[in-house]
Amino acid sequence: MSDTPALHDPRLETIAHEVVRHGPVDSLEAAASARGLTPRQVLKTIVVRRSEDDYLFVLVPGDRTISWPKLRRHLDVNRMSMPDPAEAKAVTGYERGTITPFGSLHDWPVIADSTLSETVSIGGGARGMSLTIRSDDLIVALGATVADVTEAQG
Repeated sequence: MSDTPALHDPRLETIAHEVVRHGPVDSLEAAASARGLTPRQVLKTIVVRRSEDDYLFVLVPGDRTISWPKLRRHLDVNRMSMPDPAEAKAVTGYERGTITPFGSLHDWPVIADSTLSETVSIGGGARGMSLTIRSDDLIVALGATVADVTEAQG
């Protein structure tokens, strides 16, 4: 598995992190197990489009989902959407399932859900690669805004 743009992001130089490489996984539980973490600690990086050419990243714990009403209220917008897989790749440089703010084609705003665990795993830009980081360090490195924007799944 080769390096990705994420691993060369200068923001990673400012924080302690561990690059974890593992084989293919087919579920949240498998990803957590491969990383030695709980599903809650595995972050999903969701790309959200506010309007044409206006995107942001939302960091969501694995066992939660975006609450669209909470996110709209936080951003003070009426509408937003998720780009389809092709658009997500075109605007981030990463395929869905590998998206991370680190090394993305654009340095968009990042919102981190307020329920992040102390230690989290975020995508490393390729399948089977992740970064394990203290959430406080992640928030600072990304300049993320912390907000209550998720709800329990199911």
